[in-house]
Amino acid sequence: MTAARYAKAGYDVRRQGVRPEKGRLVGYTSAEEHSCIARTFDMLGLGLDGLRSIPVDDGYRMDIEALRQAITDDIAAGHRPFCVVGSPATVNTGAIDDMEAISRIAQEFDLWFHVDGAFGAVAALNEGLKHKFKGIERAGSIAFDFHKWMHVNYDAGFVLIRREDIHREAFTLRREYLTAAPRGLAAGNPWFCEYGPELSRGFRALKVWFHLKEHGIKAITDKVADNCDQALYLGELGKARPELELSTLVTLNSCCFRYVAPDMTDTALNRINEEIVMDLQESGIAAPSTTKLQGKLAIRVNITNHRTTKADRDVLVDEVLKLGNGMTAD
Repeated sequence: MTAARYAKAGYDVRRQGVRPEKGRLVGYTSAEEHSCIARTFDMLGLGLDGLRSIPVDDGYRMDIEALRQAITDDIAAGHRPFCVVGSPATVNTGAIDDMEAISRIAQEFDLWFHVDGAFGAVAALNEGLKHKFKGIERAGSIAFDFHKWMHVNYDAGFVLIRREDIHREAFTLRREYLTAAPRGLAAGNPWFCEYGPELSRGFRALKVWFHLKEHGIKAITDKVADNCDQALYLGELGKARPELELSTLVTLNSCCFRYVAPDMTDTALNRINEEIVMDLQESGIAAPSTTKLQGKLAIRVNITNHRTTKADRDVLVDEVLKLGNGMTAD
């Protein structure tokens, strides 16, 4: 986002800071986007009000026409749109934004197109899944985490930025004590400190390199595809049982569903499903989380573990039914 701000501000934002009189810098993201985007706007001094939360469609994907209208309205109001963020798998449901449509709008309005691919982007490396992410290759930057779906220990966050010159110019600040030399310890250009806020940092990439060398991309992404199959299987189990209700379609590796019972209010069902999740976590049987979709609390299952099997999904469903039936028994 720092690179996007530098590239699209229209003035020397590094030296002058954010200047509202030049037109407020505004960005756009889905209402389903991760909170890290709002935090970034806060930390960069852009303000939470500078981030537009775009409504989603019935599949929880960013509404493209609503995005276009928001940009048009901001331009008419004298603001300066600079960035749009798409998600190849939202945290709540695993919904995949239309990357191609977002990239076209970014090009039309000269916006930086950033992809927040925290865990979902790595699925694009699988031959059987990459068609779901058409348009991601047009992004100006992509963020993703090896410590999520790539099975590397914390922390291992990565960002890829298309233009090296913009990346470097957004961060470089070389003082006299950081002067390069033709040889010795200060030899070599550029320095890593010119590509981020840290002057010193650990060798995070080493564990990733070892992981990739040991297993290879195909073996790792085959496990990614297995997780997606397991989520689809869980969705089918949910549709087959009258006591369970799918909250949305399964599009990747996430499945949201809830336990239901006749003649119970949504408030009561919300409380029951919350209790089910806490019981599951404390028992050690499974570790789902909860989310709310259209005001209804759902059991959220995001599958990223390479050891997970379909049999684990059977155990989960059986236990949800057992717990739910026990709570609703007369």
